[in-house]
Parts: sequence; C-alpha cells; structure tokens
Amino acid sequence: MTRQPRLAWLLAPATLFLVLVYVWPTLGLFRIAFNEVGPTGAMIEAWSLATWRHVFADSFTFELTLNSIWLSLTSTFLALLLSYPVSLFLFRTESRFRSLLAVIAIMPMLVSSVVRVFGWLAILGDRGLINSLLQSLGVISAPVRMVYNWTGVTIGLAESIMPYMILALLAGFGRLDRTLEEAARSLGAPPWRTFLRVTLPLSLPAIALAFGLGFILSMSAYITPKLLGGGRVFVLATEIFEQATTNTNWPVAAVLAVYTLALLLGLLALSNLFSRRLQT
Repeated sequence: MTRQPRLAWLLAPATLFLVLVYVWPTLGLFRIAFNEVGPTGAMIEAWSLATWRHVFADSFTFELTLNSIWLSLTSTFLALLLSYPVSLFLFRTESRFRSLLAVIAIMPMLVSSVVRVFGWLAILGDRGLINSLLQSLGVISAPVRMVYNWTGVTIGLAESIMPYMILALLAGFGRLDRTLEEAARSLGAPPWRTFLRVTLPLSLPAIALAFGLGFILSMSAYITPKLLGGGRVFVLATEIFEQATTNTNWPVAAVLAVYTLALLLGLLALSNLFSRRLQT
C-alpha cells in the first residue's frame, strides 16, 4: 500500500467521527432554519425564508450582535492584559517548578464553568468577599453592584477564557529571541524600551492568536452571561437558548445559531489573516 492510501485509511475514522458529531448536526440545524412556526406554535416543515426575514427585520437581533461583540471585546482584552505577563513569565522562567506553575495557571480548566460562576457570585455579590472587605475597611458605605450586570459578566468571562489564552500565548511565543533582548540592553536600552521595541513586536502573532481564540470563546459563551447576568444581559447565545427552550421556537433559534456560526467563522478567518500578516 502506498503512502497516500495508507494516510487516507488512518484519517478515515477521525473524519467519520467529525462528520457524524459536527457536520451532520450542523446540516440539520441549517435545515430547521428554513422551517416555519404555525399559529399554534408547532413547527411546520418547509423551505421558506419567512423566519430569516422576521429575525433580521427585528432590530433586537442587531442589538444582540452588538452586545455580543462588545462583551467579547472587553472580556478578551481584559483577559489578555492578565494572561500576557503570566505567559511571558512561564515562557522565560528557568525554575524547576515551571511545569507546576503552568499547571496551576491552567487549572481553572479542570473546574466546571458552573462551579466557577457560582464562585464569582460569592466573591462579587452584595455580601460577597470584595464588598464585605471594602465595607469593613470603610472604603464604601453601601455594596457596589458587581453581579447581574455587564461588570460581573465581563469579569467572569475574562477569567473563564484566561487558561485558553495562556496556552495560546505560550504556543505563539516561539518567535521570541532572548538574544535580541540582550542586544538591546547591551546597547543601553532600558527594560521598558526593550519591551516596547523588541519583545512586544515579536509577540504580536501570539497576541493575535490568543485574542482571536478568546474572542470566539466569549462570543459562544452561554453559562457565564446567563448566570452572572441574572437575565439582564442579553447576547446571541442566551437568546438562542431562550428561543429553543422557553419559547420552543426552533426555526428562530436555528436561524440565530446559523447566523452566529457564520459570524464566528468570518471573525476567525479575519483573525487568521491578521495573524499570518504579522508573521510575515
């Protein structure tokens, strides 16, 4: 057997698995998007664009889109500010505990997202750790509202995507060359100038990769906006769940899901294009 047929046989099980688990359900979702809902609320099989026109004629759809993009941008930017120094330290350190520190950095991935959200509710709540500490120190007289609003959702979402961004940054730091930093310092450049003129430009592809990954994860997040938002934060993911379960309007949910998927694929393509241009 030649090399190419052997490779095809090796890839066949994984390809079949992906088709059955991802491609086939996606095609079914796309089919449901063309159905209609009758007067009784029952779904009627059809090939109609009525649901699409109804969804995109509603200004609430574009409000959901703007909310999702804004929430994803702010949470991803916050996560990047926190993840970058951690990743840079893990990349540069020569400590024998480097592996342990890396495991600790990504350990939140081992905890259920629901558990982490309830942890943030205990920390950010009106009687939570932060408000209780600030009130005991006399900094505030009344609790600061940090849950069931955009602030709490942004904080929780940033924390949930940080482990993924740390891994992405570590994977993209391969272009960092310490000899260039040493050369800059030997020429008299202070540490802050060495970082701005050497380290940061070389790490831009890693930043683009991590930002794109974090943005996509934030756009598709449901649990954090739903629980930390307390029903007051509306994004595409929460609206899809609401239409599919509470309203049992599957065609509208399918249209929103296909729209979100297309939006994510477009943003992913732009992120990859931007990352490749930075590497050239």
